[in-house]
Amino acid sequence: MHSAPATPARAFLFDMEGTIVDNMGFHTDSWITFFARRGRAIEAEEFFRATAGRQGGEIIRSYLGEHLPDDEVARLNHEKESVYRELYAPHLEAVTGFDALIARAKEQGVKLAVGTAAPPANVAFTLDGLDLRRHFDAIVGAQDVARGKPHPDVFLKAAELCGVAPEHCIVFEDAPLGVEAARRAGMSCVVLTTTLPPEAFTGFDNVIAIVRDFGELKAELLFA
Repeated sequence: MHSAPATPARAFLFDMEGTIVDNMGFHTDSWITFFARRGRAIEAEEFFRATAGRQGGEIIRSYLGEHLPDDEVARLNHEKESVYRELYAPHLEAVTGFDALIARAKEQGVKLAVGTAAPPANVAFTLDGLDLRRHFDAIVGAQDVARGKPHPDVFLKAAELCGVAPEHCIVFEDAPLGVEAARRAGMSCVVLTTTLPPEAFTGFDNVIAIVRDFGELKAELLFA
């Protein structure tokens, strides 16, 4: 007599900025402030589309010069992130429905991970500020992978740490570069329209749902 085959391990991989927390407007404002100090004007929505999901150092080099030495890039990135944390601190909260979704996932034995371009100080600021770190089986940040999104490194590493095959992962994202990273990793993706409208995500064949927040998600889509 054969026992039923075990259900394969599954994982939910969450981008952090703009997905777990609706904070991308504050990040964009902090970049605007950072560049304004250097006499550079940036257009908010265009900047978000081009950069969200890339690591801070990658963004700084692409706007201020590839030649900048590592220590200078680190110093500039620290300045920008300090401005961001100061702006966002009074508003820190998880996106509607997030707590309920992860509670349900844990009941169902779904592994949970974070895959973010954020540096360690921002990961701590968000996940510890909201007491969420304890829920995650893996947290992969900017310091853990060589390349930011749209490269798939961050999601592939998170899946590996969870012991789950890419095709059994669902990624939650708010940015086109992040959806592309999930696509390159061979993963389905749920899009949150915290920052951009649904039409910003047309053309991605890996998107299974587009919602305003986690409360709008259909359980059967995620837990079938």
